[in-house]
Amino acid sequence: MDYKHESVLLQECIEGLQINENGTYVDGTLGGAGHSMEIVKKLRGEGLLIGIDQDQQALENAKIKLHPYEKHVQLVHNNFKNIHKVLEELGINEIDGMLLDLGVSSHQLDTVERGFSYMQNTDLDMRMDTSAELTAKTVVNQYSEEELHRIIKEYGEENWAKRIAKFIVEERKVREINRSEELVSIIKRAVPKKARDKGPHPAKRTFQAIRIEVNNELGIIEDTIKSVLPYLKTTGRLAIITFHSLEDRIVKNTYKELAQSCICPKEFPVCTCDKRSEIKIITRKPIIPTEEELEHNPRSRSAKLRIMEKR
Repeated sequence: MDYKHESVLLQECIEGLQINENGTYVDGTLGGAGHSMEIVKKLRGEGLLIGIDQDQQALENAKIKLHPYEKHVQLVHNNFKNIHKVLEELGINEIDGMLLDLGVSSHQLDTVERGFSYMQNTDLDMRMDTSAELTAKTVVNQYSEEELHRIIKEYGEENWAKRIAKFIVEERKVREINRSEELVSIIKRAVPKKARDKGPHPAKRTFQAIRIEVNNELGIIEDTIKSVLPYLKTTGRLAIITFHSLEDRIVKNTYKELAQSCICPKEFPVCTCDKRSEIKIITRKPIIPTEEELEHNPRSRSAKLRIMEKR
């Protein structure tokens, strides 16, 4: 099975998690199992790695790749947003650390039939979990013009979101939009030539927005951080890799909220909220790829790693 994925910020993640050889660690986004492999190599005795992924193909690949360490590995087909359910079903009450890599794997991007890439002509799909019902085709053909405008504007941070939404709706009155090539053509017509000639591919932001909507990528980040916190041991760590500003902002603000020791208005002479700091932020500024990594893996360019530690 050929499942290619270049793990981003690999050594930075492993160092940041401070692996205890007898500890329990969760890789919530197993992907190509690159991060998991480096974690499990450090485990001994009672050490356990729990690998979670909603992509069945990723799990099948990981089972083969991690086979030499199988006594230290437990693989689960699920979404990391259900971390509490996963741990409860495994009978695990506490963990030493967790990693989330929120990027789409290289394998998913490069597998034509998955429909993630605007560079290849395929069916509009974009599901990370291929058993899920909502697809990119549904979003493009059934969402209202207002809904399309909102997600392209908010999730894609696209300046031409209104025009793109309008052009999509006009086109689908004539025929259903089924292929990525068709959607790219519509986007190119909607974006003025001067804008098309500057910056990234004109379809990049819209495809990103639709992918986020299909997989509810933003809606689950804050909830997951707060869900895993009760399971982390004291000094246990959570490391999260993000790939665009919306994700990074959510992680940064959630860490900041959990790290606060008082949320009373400044004019209060005495604290009455009884809020206590639950975590320590390890990375005041995000860790980004080195020039060497960028040269070796250009897809890591927008990656940012933020780490927190439970108090």
